[in-house]
Amino acid sequence: MAKRLPSHRLTFGLGLSLVLGLTSLDAGPARALEAVEFKFSGASEDLAEDLRAASLSQAAKVDGRTTAQDVLAAAQADYARMTGVLYAQGFYGGIVHVYIDGREAASVPPLAQLGDIKRVVISVDTGPQFNFGKAEVAPLPQGAELPSRFATGRAARSTVVKDAVSAGVGAWRAEGYAKTALAEQRITADHRASELDVAVKLRTGPKLSFNKLIFVGDSAVREERLQKIAGLPGGETFDPEVLETIATRLRRTGAFRSVAINEAEEIGPGNTLDLNARVVDAKPRRFGIGAEYSTQEGAAVSGYWMHRNLLGGAERLRLEAEVSGVTGETGGVDYSLSADFERPASFGTDTALVLGVLAEHLDEPDYISDQLSLSIGMRRILNEDLTGELAFEWRRSRIEDSLGQREYDLLSLPLKLTWDRRDNVLNTREGSFVEANLRPFYAQGSVRSGGRIALDGRYYKPLGAEGKTVAAARLQFGSLFGPDVGSAPPDYLFYSGGGGTVRGQDYEALGIDLPDGRRRGGRSFVGLSGELRVATGKKLSVVGFADAGYVGEEAFFDGSGTWHSGAGIGLRYDTGIGPIRLDVAAPTSGGGDGMHLYIGIGQAF
Repeated sequence: MAKRLPSHRLTFGLGLSLVLGLTSLDAGPARALEAVEFKFSGASEDLAEDLRAASLSQAAKVDGRTTAQDVLAAAQADYARMTGVLYAQGFYGGIVHVYIDGREAASVPPLAQLGDIKRVVISVDTGPQFNFGKAEVAPLPQGAELPSRFATGRAARSTVVKDAVSAGVGAWRAEGYAKTALAEQRITADHRASELDVAVKLRTGPKLSFNKLIFVGDSAVREERLQKIAGLPGGETFDPEVLETIATRLRRTGAFRSVAINEAEEIGPGNTLDLNARVVDAKPRRFGIGAEYSTQEGAAVSGYWMHRNLLGGAERLRLEAEVSGVTGETGGVDYSLSADFERPASFGTDTALVLGVLAEHLDEPDYISDQLSLSIGMRRILNEDLTGELAFEWRRSRIEDSLGQREYDLLSLPLKLTWDRRDNVLNTREGSFVEANLRPFYAQGSVRSGGRIALDGRYYKPLGAEGKTVAAARLQFGSLFGPDVGSAPPDYLFYSGGGGTVRGQDYEALGIDLPDGRRRGGRSFVGLSGELRVATGKKLSVVGFADAGYVGEEAFFDGSGTWHSGAGIGLRYDTGIGPIRLDVAAPTSGGGDGMHLYIGIGQAF
């Protein structure tokens, strides 16, 4: 039986669908469907590909669902599937045939007793493509725009009609008319003129304001804290973006496995609207471990334990420990212990209280440091991409270096801005990232006061039509102003070389050689890195990279310092939670010799 639209004017409604109720019978062991063939007339290459992709008969063959009843059900459903694809591209006079072993599938009763079906042939004659005659969605709020493709003379794709209606409804909802809906539609196909006339009327209802946020279900997070974190602007005009904002605020606490925000069905007193929220708690405790290795820096092992609802208000406590430099050639073993506490929505909806404690021992080539720091501050979400942090920090340090052993206290006011538009933090393929740090500090003891600036910028872009190659670039910049090299906190100075700066060069190989023969870090730093990541399979990638670093005695880069560089190749194996990284690099300028091996989890940057 052919399925086609009548060759005269007809009227039909949006969202028309064909539903087939099928009952599966036990037809014995499955036999392979030998072939599914397609015959197209009037279809472009792209349209033909869409038709093939929509076929349930083809999917059944690929999946091995080839009993007679499975094949018959798929074949009969393909009439609607093919017609839907044709409508989506503006073909409303198409003819569709589906044959099973030469018999029209539509003529076969769904529960017919059949033998094996070996051949399915799908024949589609597209007919002419229709254009829009009348194209109207009304009323619309002032300034609202419909898709440019929804216009007289343009191809009358059904998807464009749906987009135009959605745009009209969305425009009214953005003005506060939350219950805007389709009131009337008249869609008429003129087969003689190959035109589609569309006239849609919308019903806006009253302008609404937010009322209450009602949480449904049980959560270990207290109700008042849920409300504080969500921050529904009660009394303000309805805005659909607020729903996603509330969901985002709840999700980013990490306390919930899922969050769903829905509008109430009924309008409340005074043209108000409630929102319903359903949250499902995540497991409150979590832990993780990590490891890295390089031939010169040795092994590093880290681990953390985290509680995501410590006091019943979605507070997060993270305890972390790290040991590095094991079997390395970079001084000695470093270790650190830290505790970080974050309480969301402490100073307004988007501002969290942050507390931190850090105890650290660093055994570096040029100094040994023991330090304890305490901090209190706030973290504010400025927008979807931008986060700002401001803190007050006290630090006590004991240093042993070429100047001897000394102690000092630092009081600092660290400020950090983070712009993050990466698509995946552990394995970025596209986007950008910028982190800027400014730390003015007041010193008591054997060092002088000043300020430190650090900038880290990264950019990622997929190349080629399939995006199998990713180009990645990184710029680092650092400056220490106020104290000179001899009177600065040693760990505030800059070095270059090793896994975090220039692969292929020795760890912290580049610093400043003082006239008296002593060696210190510099007050200025520039780092450049580039990678080309080429996927060679579903999980494996090959990477080529080059790094360069600069260290100078001056506070701000002026070119009077020294550069060095390194380059190499690497492999990445994608684990789903981040790639396992293996890089081999060698120096290319500025001294150094030999090959260096780096192994870790996650991309180098």
